[in-house]
Amino acid sequence: MLFNSINFAIFLPIVFILYWFATKGNLRLQNILLLVSSYFFYACWDWRFMFLLIFSTLLDYFTGIKIHEAKNQRKKLFWLWLSIGINLGFLGVFKYYNFFAASFADGLSLLGLKANLGSLQVILPVGISFYTFHGLSYVLDLYKNRIKPERNFIDYSVFVSFFPLLVAGPIERATHLLPQILKKREFNYSKAVDGLRQILWGLFKKIVIADNCAEYANTIFNNSADYSGSTLVLGALFFTFQIYCDFSGYSDIALGTARLFGIDLLRNFAFPYFSRDIAEFWRRWHISLSSWFKDYLYIPLGGSKGGMWMKIRNTFIIFLVSGFWHGANWTFIVWGFLNALYIMPSIIFNTHRNNLDIVARGKYLPTIREFFAIGITFSLTVFAWIFFRAESVAHATQYILDIFKHPGSFLLFGIYWKYKTILFLILIFVVVEWFGREGQYAIAHFGAKWYKPIRWAIYYSIIFAIYFFAGSKQQFIYFQF
Repeated sequence: MLFNSINFAIFLPIVFILYWFATKGNLRLQNILLLVSSYFFYACWDWRFMFLLIFSTLLDYFTGIKIHEAKNQRKKLFWLWLSIGINLGFLGVFKYYNFFAASFADGLSLLGLKANLGSLQVILPVGISFYTFHGLSYVLDLYKNRIKPERNFIDYSVFVSFFPLLVAGPIERATHLLPQILKKREFNYSKAVDGLRQILWGLFKKIVIADNCAEYANTIFNNSADYSGSTLVLGALFFTFQIYCDFSGYSDIALGTARLFGIDLLRNFAFPYFSRDIAEFWRRWHISLSSWFKDYLYIPLGGSKGGMWMKIRNTFIIFLVSGFWHGANWTFIVWGFLNALYIMPSIIFNTHRNNLDIVARGKYLPTIREFFAIGITFSLTVFAWIFFRAESVAHATQYILDIFKHPGSFLLFGIYWKYKTILFLILIFVVVEWFGREGQYAIAHFGAKWYKPIRWAIYYSIIFAIYFFAGSKQQFIYFQF
């Protein structure tokens, strides 16, 4: 069930009405309804994978209790590693087995040996990377004594499978979400309106920007040998906006939907394309995953406390693992490696925390220095996205070479006129994002001091844009991860 589908447009109001009116404010009934609705939402993808989701939930629920009740460190470690091993084992089989089998066979072929390991013809369970990380954060927090185990299975299951975040995040922490699930919730009109506003902006980003960009990006990347360098640059730019508007659009809809039920999810994007360096970009892009790797991998590895060598080593590890988390393809690993290289100067010269605040706060325009810093950071990001989007490392390499081999009409703008509508929409989008960058999302406070009719005119303009400029429906990119 896609967020941008008619089915979800029917599903959401029904759940909302039952949640606030049929349950009469009873917390237990609300949580049961959320769990049933979440399982129904997930079953709409493929009901067979429900068993995997429920098994994963049961595994972490029981191992969490055992970790808490363990009398000594050895038993705690046993239950912790049992949970980690089984969770990552399932993730490895479904997501990475074919990759490792093919890579092993390729390695043997270089030595003149042949191996036929076969491949698994299975569909990747949607959301497996996300709900696996939900459960892992729970047992790791229990092991570190940051939380106590949740003994109500229904409440814990809602934490794992809450439908707005189930298939593509954000990756929640038990320390943040579980207390909200256990606490009595009352309807808040302002919060609900804010949620609807964020859903609206998320739909605009997905349907108008991402889906239109996807059409052009797919055509250009899939036939890259037929295009000039200028068109290939446009293809990379289209994918750059596609992946941002697709994933942040999903996150906006997820956060807005959760707010309708009185629940606040972790923010996942904070205008990353306005970053002044790569370190700032990664504080603003897929925040829930970046912070997860920082807390559960980077810091346990020693973080930045063991000297420069350990800091560099650990940085490369988390970027390579982050790349591998995205998919079983060498393109993602190269993408992670590139970002690790990008961030190295700020790590070595200790400037990675120079840009903690939003750029040009309280101003209409950035300084010249900030403008060029944003441009350089954005350009590096676009270059890395080529590897993320390409079918293989060879395809990405050839794509980049063709940009310079056949530069085409970079200065004639004829090629740009062909894509004038989507480029104009992207320009409007960037302007709105820029002026709304100090909010939680672009239109959170847009026109807040204007007369109500003008604000409503803006909302209706967005709705009309969604209707008139909708691209062909595309699945959310991060469903494959």
